[in-house]
Amino acid sequence: MPKNLSSVARKGLTRVLEPAGIALARLGVSPNAVTVVGTVGVLIGCLGFVVRGELLLGAVIVTLSMLTDMLDGAVARARGETSRFGAFLDSTMDRVADGAVFGSLAYWLATTGRPAAAAAALLCLVGGQVVSYAKARAEGLGFDCDVGIAERGERLVLIGVGAAVSLAGVPYALEIALWLLAALTVTTVGQRVAHVRRRAREQVGT
Repeated sequence: MPKNLSSVARKGLTRVLEPAGIALARLGVSPNAVTVVGTVGVLIGCLGFVVRGELLLGAVIVTLSMLTDMLDGAVARARGETSRFGAFLDSTMDRVADGAVFGSLAYWLATTGRPAAAAAALLCLVGGQVVSYAKARAEGLGFDCDVGIAERGERLVLIGVGAAVSLAGVPYALEIALWLLAALTVTTVGQRVAHVRRRAREQVGT
């Protein structure tokens, strides 16, 4: 049973993207190429538009580009190719994309006289990296770590909603979304640390 919004959304989008993955595979496109192109798209949206405060266009470009996070998997399945390098590349490019999103937001907010919101964006950036690292490190040590209230999907959805509401003219919507996301991110780090600590104690007790 899905544990969070990310799991539900990913399953639905995967079904939608499967035909596109099959089409790209037939054209000879590799899943790694899809991963890299998607990350480049995110960088264009963030560094070309978000840093200048053009949030709507930047958000559209970033959202479309991030769909490749599932499209590359669809291509890999269609080609019958899975590799550890592909998984490594996908995770690495995810970290680059997340850094670009929150880093560009922090820059724009800081240069437009909103230091508190910029600080929240930086906290989201650092916290998000720690959330991902905690899972990777735990799995490297042999522990499952698929827990937490705010995984990558939830974080990106929340910041997207905050930006959209802010563009609609609601005061402080982006600031509220960022601080809420920062709190949820820190909570997720704590949940993962507590989960791994519990698993480690269970192993010692067996």
